[in-house]
Amino acid sequence: MTSLPLGFLQRPAQPAPGQPAWLLVLMHGVGSNEQDLFGLAAYVPPQFHVLSLRAPFALGQGAFAWFQFTVSADGVRHIHAPQEQQARALVQQTLEQAAQQLGVAPERVVLGGFSQGGIMALSQLLTQPQTLRAAVIWHSRLLPEIAHLHAPALAFEGKSAWVSHGSYDNVIPLTSAHAIRDKLGALPLELSYHEYAGAHEIRPEELRASMHWLQDLTELEDDAA
Repeated sequence: MTSLPLGFLQRPAQPAPGQPAWLLVLMHGVGSNEQDLFGLAAYVPPQFHVLSLRAPFALGQGAFAWFQFTVSADGVRHIHAPQEQQARALVQQTLEQAAQQLGVAPERVVLGGFSQGGIMALSQLLTQPQTLRAAVIWHSRLLPEIAHLHAPALAFEGKSAWVSHGSYDNVIPLTSAHAIRDKLGALPLELSYHEYAGAHEIRPEELRASMHWLQDLTELEDDAA
């Protein structure tokens, strides 16, 4: 691939003979860039193409956001809604074009993200579940602003989600993870929810567990086939 709507770094898949390739698309947190989560590529199962995307809105040198936001005195976050809408459309276009160019069907596409990138992954799962098989959501939160766009419950049959959070997260409180858990737990999808004794970071044991979950996901799909 040479061109997508969003900037990216890529690690090609190396599946075993006769094994289908999968696609994992990763999205960084606010103030970072595509180099951040690309560092996880070495831990991702080899049957995955790995794409690490760059958010569309520049905040400074090497710092990007999926959308800007403010926090009021009472702790309530207010997002830049037009930016969020534009970013969500770009993520969907990138996801669909990458899958098409790589020849990966939606049932072998996983979208993941950390913090604000996790918001984008969760939003894509909730609004356009037909475009992916699963989502990996690290240390993130729900966007109430797009609740009216969520797909009907039946659209989530056969989907999966990994959700993990730090018990001592000082950026996005643990209650936000509980809200995600409650939302996804009420849908007919397979939810794997975990809390780790850490702050706003992906802990080594958290990374290992989420990568094992990805591997298990591919094996379940192979068995079903």
